[in-house]
Amino acid sequence: MMTDRRLARWRLRSQRLSAPVGDAEQIVRSMLGVQAENPSQSAWAVATRTSSPNDGDLAAALASGLVVRTHVLRSTWHYVLADDVRWLQDLTAPRVLPTYELQLRPLGDRVGRLAAAVEAALSEQAEGPRPSAPTEATALTRSEIASALADRGEPLAGQPLGLLMAWLEVHNRVTSGPPRAGEHTYALFDDRVREPRRLDRDEALAELAMRYFTSHGPATERDLTYWATLTVTEVRRGIEAAGEGLGSFEHDGRRYWHATGVEPPPEPSHRVAPDAHLLQVLDEMYRGYQDSRWVLDADALVPRQRESAIGMALVGGQLLASMQRAVGAKTVTFALRPYRPLRVRERAAIEAAAARYADFLGL
Repeated sequence: MMTDRRLARWRLRSQRLSAPVGDAEQIVRSMLGVQAENPSQSAWAVATRTSSPNDGDLAAALASGLVVRTHVLRSTWHYVLADDVRWLQDLTAPRVLPTYELQLRPLGDRVGRLAAAVEAALSEQAEGPRPSAPTEATALTRSEIASALADRGEPLAGQPLGLLMAWLEVHNRVTSGPPRAGEHTYALFDDRVREPRRLDRDEALAELAMRYFTSHGPATERDLTYWATLTVTEVRRGIEAAGEGLGSFEHDGRRYWHATGVEPPPEPSHRVAPDAHLLQVLDEMYRGYQDSRWVLDADALVPRQRESAIGMALVGGQLLASMQRAVGAKTVTFALRPYRPLRVRERAAIEAAAARYADFLGL
């Protein structure tokens, strides 16, 4: 019988948290998109799903251009493959752009001049023969872009500049460059993504549905409409186009979709210790859903309000505590606020998860 707990454990496996595999590039390819506002915490979101977590893995993929960190799918950062960014932007941009256009309205007709000035600054930075991929020397940080705009008589900084850069990203005019000493940089899209995949809309909807429900399933239509800023009608077109690649079942008044040929996980044995994960609330296990997010809380322990914590402790796929991470010079501390008293086995699992995270940070 399907239960919320069993469904949540199935998602742990689909999302590679209970079945780690490969390296950062493989995880981003598998997940299609990994939410990435906070670079240090989102690096763990990728690494914890890999076979051998290490802090240089994702950094190397970003430096090489195999993976980009950009605004796509929703009005927020995601890691995606460079191969996927063009068709994902083409598919989701029409419903994402109005958010930025509304916020940029106070700039009036300056938007066009500012955008041209940003592209000119990045183009001048990359003068000469184009390397096979942007290097640190051909990319600019946001503060460097602000300085370049001021030099051109179009000063802009802070949040308005961030909004402008996101707008340019969604238009496929700029994207992320190689990180510089851990700091995000920007490069011209055409320099960063040389041979982007292009799909027509029906092909894109089918691929989106297939890859989302494979990597995030079981999930509902409305989970995907939220995740990719699409309409229910578009999601249904994608599901129909995916055909026999997707299967479904009914649970608790909702229809859940998943890749065919994948069986739900067995009921856990009391002889096997539960697995635990310390994650940010921006992790795909939480933010990857909206309609059915709370299968993570089968006992309804968590207050249904806007989250104030930046982290969470999952044990066996259930959200048992909020978590705050504090990184020091030699140690990392995870402060937990449990939603109920933790059992001995649960606490031991969380302590093991903390040790894995600390090992990844080298602390």
